[in-house]
Amino acid sequence: MALQVGIVGLPNVGKSTLFNAVSNSAKAQASNYRFCTIEPNVGLVNVPDERLEKLAELVQPQRILPTTIEFVDIAGLVKGASKGEGLGNKFLANIREVDAIVHVIRCFEDENILREEGDINPVSDKEIIDTELQLKDLESVEKKMQRMEKMAKADPKAKLALEVLIRCKAHLEQGKNIRGMGLEGEDLEAIADIFLLTQKPVLYVANVDESAIHTGNKYSEALIAAATAEHSQVIVMNNSIEAQISEMEGEEDKAIFLEEYGLKEAGLNRLIREAYQLLELITYFTAGVQEVRAWTIHKGWKAPQAASVIHTDFEKGFIKAETISYNDFIQYKSEAACRENGRLRIEGKEYVVADGDVLHFRFNV
Repeated sequence: MALQVGIVGLPNVGKSTLFNAVSNSAKAQASNYRFCTIEPNVGLVNVPDERLEKLAELVQPQRILPTTIEFVDIAGLVKGASKGEGLGNKFLANIREVDAIVHVIRCFEDENILREEGDINPVSDKEIIDTELQLKDLESVEKKMQRMEKMAKADPKAKLALEVLIRCKAHLEQGKNIRGMGLEGEDLEAIADIFLLTQKPVLYVANVDESAIHTGNKYSEALIAAATAEHSQVIVMNNSIEAQISEMEGEEDKAIFLEEYGLKEAGLNRLIREAYQLLELITYFTAGVQEVRAWTIHKGWKAPQAASVIHTDFEKGFIKAETISYNDFIQYKSEAACRENGRLRIEGKEYVVADGDVLHFRFNV
């Protein structure tokens, strides 16, 4: 599943530094000038999951394959982007293609790092990007409204779409994001084809200085208050520290470095997990002597859909799914022991896969 999370923010807030830290397959240039990032950098990132390691310890496979998620480092946005200022059109086109947004916001003071927006103000910075995305969405909504107005008199579906668009327009004009409307079902379908930017789920990163990595500061606190009001999450971290950790090859060196800063784990691990959850994804596992592997699916998928991420033939010819819960596998330590103790279940086409299930699919094509 090629799901993408876009890293966005104003220029010089630490986006590319975070991307460098989070990505294990690409390195983005991080420099102190506007529009350092022009073409989006894409990095494939392993999703940290200790369950995979514990299963591998029991099975002793030839290889271990974690599940992954793509992070995209998108050019810095400036005020007026919705009208083409800076690299606005390119930025907005790139962000339209991602599935979720990680919005990096500067929550530290440093006179050596350029800032054109005046005093440090994370809430104002958040609103700059919110406003630009809302203005672009308003443009998209109004264009579709014009089309639907002509069709609504004779087409009930167009009439419903127009009613939804009118509500969206009013919401955006109030300076609010579409994701806060809670649209679903037919209402959601009515706007699906215009890919609204403010409909995408968002996770905020408060980039703080070293002194605030444990307690936060007045800037991160202000951002948390603003994000809480829109039911979004904030992760507080120091992007430079995270970049240093990511460059260390040995796990022992990483552990020593984390201990020096009093950290239990890298903030990146939390960020990746939160981004994964933001997309409403879950993980199931396959476990055999050749490999122990994690697979990504959407929450709520049934067994045949889950099987399709391995191969489309698995879904077409699905017969059953031999299923062991993760906790049972850990307790009994093998598939054979789970089978002997009645912990291996046979599930059919209507089974909704649970996070952590260890599955073996039977199929016939």
